[in-house]
Amino acid sequence: MSTLSTSLIADNITSAVEVVKWHNDECQLREDQVAEEVPIALIYNGVSHAVMLASPQDFEDFALGFSLAEGIIDSAQQVYGIDVEVQTNGIAIQLEIASEQFSRLKERRRSMTGRTGCGLCGAESLSQALRLPSHRIADVNFERKVLQQGLKSIAQYQAMQKITGATHACALVNQQGEILLVREDIGRHNALDKLLGAKARLKDCPQTFVITTSRASYEMVQKVAVANIPLLVAISAPTGLAIRLAKQCNMTLIGFARNEDCVIYANPDRVI
Repeated sequence: MSTLSTSLIADNITSAVEVVKWHNDECQLREDQVAEEVPIALIYNGVSHAVMLASPQDFEDFALGFSLAEGIIDSAQQVYGIDVEVQTNGIAIQLEIASEQFSRLKERRRSMTGRTGCGLCGAESLSQALRLPSHRIADVNFERKVLQQGLKSIAQYQAMQKITGATHACALVNQQGEILLVREDIGRHNALDKLLGAKARLKDCPQTFVITTSRASYEMVQKVAVANIPLLVAISAPTGLAIRLAKQCNMTLIGFARNEDCVIYANPDRVI
């Protein structure tokens, strides 16, 4: 069986394609920009663990954020090195992690060929799929106007979305409503992993919350909770399971956050 080569697009987050566009019964031949995606293999101490489809950028942030969110490591200091290798059929990210964490990973290794929207594919048991953070999120308050400020600002940081209309973004926002970091990806889970990986690299990070341009699934809440972030703001809707997890973890969960409106689904007292 032949395989699709991705080596030519490994360094390009978008590419130009010729399209035929119909508008008002008129046909036009034009050039369009589309988002790229590549398979990314995450390899720990020489052992392949997962292959994901993601936008070909922010590889080290993605590897670090995924490792933290999945509980493979507990801190960025447990990663001794990250090497990104461009191969014919995708990207291989080689991570060298502490021996204790690698031993723990081997004990619970699961067969994953990728993720889907459910976020649970590849888990071997219910307890493994529905992991609860070991900590309770601290009580930190945010003013509602700060949420609105972050929501108004995020669009200007979505360069890929403006060009392709095909990506999600996740933003890290401080208590003054200032956007500190933004990461984009074709997948909302990937965008969040990249954001959390970038956050873990910050030497001094104030109290923050996360805005996502997607819905708030269980896994999105789980990743934010593991990162000990007290508030997740989603532009679309949350799921029932996500709401229950947020309540149990003392996380504030907001959905349908658009313009001046929002719906608080869990722990509303944090918003003042």
